[in-house]
Amino acid sequence: MPVAASAIYFLNLRGDVLINRLYRDDVGGNMVDAFRMHIMQTKELGTCPVRQIGGCSFFYMRISNVYIVIVVSSNANVACAFKFVVEAVALFKSYFGGSFDEDAIRNNFVLIYELLDGSQIPQNHREGHDASWEDLGGSLARSCNCPDLGEIMDFGYPQNLSPEILKLYITQEGVRSPFSTKPADKPVPNATLQVTGAVGWRREGLVYKKNEVFLDIVESVNLLMSSKGSVLRCDVTGKILMKCFLSGMPDLKLGLNDKIGLEKESQLKSRPTKSGKTIELDDVTFHQCVNLTRFNSEKTVSFVPPDGEFELMKYRITEGVNLPFRVLPTIKELGRTRMEVNVKVKSVFGAKMFALGVVIKIPVPKQTAKTSFQVTSGRAKYNASIDCLVWKIRKFPGQTEPTLSAEVELISTIAEKKSWTRPPIQMEFQVPMFTASGLRVRFLKVWEKSGYNTVEWVRYITKAGSYEI
Repeated sequence: MPVAASAIYFLNLRGDVLINRLYRDDVGGNMVDAFRMHIMQTKELGTCPVRQIGGCSFFYMRISNVYIVIVVSSNANVACAFKFVVEAVALFKSYFGGSFDEDAIRNNFVLIYELLDGSQIPQNHREGHDASWEDLGGSLARSCNCPDLGEIMDFGYPQNLSPEILKLYITQEGVRSPFSTKPADKPVPNATLQVTGAVGWRREGLVYKKNEVFLDIVESVNLLMSSKGSVLRCDVTGKILMKCFLSGMPDLKLGLNDKIGLEKESQLKSRPTKSGKTIELDDVTFHQCVNLTRFNSEKTVSFVPPDGEFELMKYRITEGVNLPFRVLPTIKELGRTRMEVNVKVKSVFGAKMFALGVVIKIPVPKQTAKTSFQVTSGRAKYNASIDCLVWKIRKFPGQTEPTLSAEVELISTIAEKKSWTRPPIQMEFQVPMFTASGLRVRFLKVWEKSGYNTVEWVRYITKAGSYEI
């Protein structure tokens, strides 16, 4: 369910209203007084960002020295409301040169009202100002011959909040902070066509001397293993990042080795599926540029990409995870004052590959007094601030088994010794050109009516998410 906001308020730290907009008549104009009295004056602002007073709910967030408050009178999606606030602030910052505070709002109220409601500026804000509404706001609405295109919220429902799209036709420059170093964006012609067309995330007329596509598959491995060696949780979360420098309006098609996609392709082509590892993608989410209708029918990722860098899709894998490392720890407590720690780490990826920035954190008791190490690769030391033996290996080749042996001396205490519950060993790493899920790009096709040649680059990276053993 969408936000369906009844009103939105911009308040300073004293509770004074800087700007407000009432979208529905189901709440009174004194809602801000209820927010001041029941939330601000009771100093409960930091307890919960969602409060219910009477029959209304207040969603609020503090950005710099400004509170943004959304009032709703019916059931609403809280996550959508806060997502709207975050993206609206990013939009305002793009107009104000990177700043968003009370001064920026006071200096740019006409522009903010234009974005909030396209054409409705309160009378008390029009009078006594250096520039009239007709000069600043009205000309904007008339210039694109469609005054409603500038609204980021219509009747309480969020609309388009993309700075790249809105700047195509709302070309008014905000009053920039004197400390801002961000260059002003140049307006782009043919604005209305870009916003109302089917490809609103990409403008026409892009030309590059060299047409390139960079594709990164970045995965994070999450592993939780018990002290007895049984796997409690193991999954992979991944995302496909793209950076496109393509001329014109290209149409891209991405093929992966996912099981459902390969089966659908074999049905359409009436031929058996080629041998090879297939994976099952879970919880897939796409960028708005992906043609979902074609994906549902053909299971192919087809899209017209935005210009520059963007996140094409996110996914999760829960079956058939190929862990890059195996950790075999042996920890012995020798009496009350000594411990022996032996840890072997085996890399299971190819011998021609290597991991970078490998860090293994081995917990020890708080009463550790002295440590001595022997490692076959890398360096190790005792970090008293986190009560861990930290073993670092800058470059970890595949199919190798470095080991760490350590003797730990403990402080003897008079009090009765409590049994030490060993926390899990944690790992940090990055393995280029390796995917724990087995995901592979089968093809990346680029079609554009001019028929230019394209250079495609594909890179795989696997990182440690929550890797605990």
